[in-house]
Amino acid sequence: MNSETKICQSCKSAFTIEPDDFAFYEKINVPPPTWCPECRNRRRMMWRNERTLHRRTCALTHKDVISCFAPDSGVMVYDRDVWWSDQWTAESFARDYDFAQPFFKQFRDLLGSVPMPAVFNGESLNSNYNNHVGWLKNCYLIFASMENENCAYGNKVQFSKDSFDTLVVSHSELCYEAVQSVKIYNCAFVNNSRECNDSMFLENCTGCSHCFGCINLRNKSYYIFNQPYSKEEYAKKIQELFDGGFVGILNVRRQLQQLKERAIYRYANIINSQNVTGDNLVHVADSRNCFDCFDNVRGCKFVVNSGAGMNDCYDSYGIGITELCYEGIDTGLESSRQRFAIVTWGGHTTAYTYACRSCSDCFACIGLRNKQYCILNKQYTKEEYEALVPRIIQHMNDMPYVDAKGRVYKYGEFFPPELSPFAYNETIAQEYFPLTKEEAQKQGYRWRDPDTKQYTVTKKPEDLPDHIKDVDDSILKETIGCMHKGECNEQCTTAFRIIPEELAFYRRMNLPLPRLCPNCRHYERLKQRNPLKLWHRACMCDGKRYPNTASHQHEGQCSNEFETSYAPERPEIIYCEQCYNAEVA
Repeated sequence: MNSETKICQSCKSAFTIEPDDFAFYEKINVPPPTWCPECRNRRRMMWRNERTLHRRTCALTHKDVISCFAPDSGVMVYDRDVWWSDQWTAESFARDYDFAQPFFKQFRDLLGSVPMPAVFNGESLNSNYNNHVGWLKNCYLIFASMENENCAYGNKVQFSKDSFDTLVVSHSELCYEAVQSVKIYNCAFVNNSRECNDSMFLENCTGCSHCFGCINLRNKSYYIFNQPYSKEEYAKKIQELFDGGFVGILNVRRQLQQLKERAIYRYANIINSQNVTGDNLVHVADSRNCFDCFDNVRGCKFVVNSGAGMNDCYDSYGIGITELCYEGIDTGLESSRQRFAIVTWGGHTTAYTYACRSCSDCFACIGLRNKQYCILNKQYTKEEYEALVPRIIQHMNDMPYVDAKGRVYKYGEFFPPELSPFAYNETIAQEYFPLTKEEAQKQGYRWRDPDTKQYTVTKKPEDLPDHIKDVDDSILKETIGCMHKGECNEQCTTAFRIIPEELAFYRRMNLPLPRLCPNCRHYERLKQRNPLKLWHRACMCDGKRYPNTASHQHEGQCSNEFETSYAPERPEIIYCEQCYNAEVA
């Protein structure tokens, strides 16, 4: 089969379906997509709210709860523990399939009747204000994370302890403002670094200890702004450069930025991986256009933030321990052939499911557990199920759902964004593909204006002490204004509080109080990462833009080309793997 070029239903741009793509779609029995990869990614993300929480009431116990579903979302919520209990059954909301209505309308009607867990928080202790997490202990405002203890204000954090304000960090301890880093200890303001300890302000460093303001170092100790010092000189110089104050942080960042502007960057962060394209890949093979994937991922394409044993999966976010998954979010866990699934764990051969657990051969079901041969939560015999599903698929094609922008949804399309219980700016789509309110509404997406704040700012950010040693416990009673004052596009809360564990952490790490609210701090960390997009580029190594210090396997301009998440108009000097390693490794 040859490649085929199509025009995206959503953005109207051309995209290509390759022969191996057609083979995958045939294997899982779905038609080729009508949306381009980027629009498919955005569409899925509009069904995942990780970080926006609301106050709700459990519809069964009438207990106040914190929920990722807004009061006007059209979704009824149960307290998380109640939802997992035997006090109710999702099959009690079963209904017959109606061939007089489009499929997606029927699914959304079912979603409006079946209770959902207030938050997706599994097996956690003293960790209530978190979502899409599991196995947390004493954590606060942690999202899309697992196996953490005594952490706060983190996203995509795993196997970490005693860390605050982190993004895509794993197996780390005593970390602050760390981004995309692994196995770091007692570090602050660290980006894209591995196996470092007792260091601050690092960029692209590996195996470093007692380093400050450095970039592209490997296995070094006692370096400041990439210059070596003795142990005694290092300690003295650090005292001169940084006393732990907020103004000092700004000064160091300015100096580090000057160093970064003269540095080289590897085209992609790909480790122990073969035959792949994408970024931030560890132990991945034979996969294309994947980002933030790790731990035995093979034969995948258009997958983000996933791993832990995946084979032959396309178009998914937050999945793992699965094979033959297509268009999934937070899905997997010893499963196979899950198509168009949201928070569906375990089970096999399902399609269009939401919040199901250990179900097989189910179609268009919500909230079921350990069920088989169900449609719209109604139980059928094997023979009835196998006869009805093809009729429904044909009906989806004969009577497709058409959204307000004229986009057509037949069988094989993911859930329409306008039916999502979340507004665009509540979801991770706003983080990866930010839009203004006007832009989102023009594209047919809902937008949620911030709730009217009932609090009064008692401490302006400019009035905070520069150093943590000048902060007493009375700060815990203050409502601190955010420096952005709600004037950004970053879900600014305009004000925030300091919790006791946070204050103790700043004192322990000798760090100043933040001047931005948690949401704005999160978006500042997001800006340190590259987009989920690839450009075809050539290596910039020519011995002129950067004065090479080592011999290379080429003369003049390097001829290597690659796919990179650094856009051509960006200022960074981008090297291929061989040229980067010659200079840095």
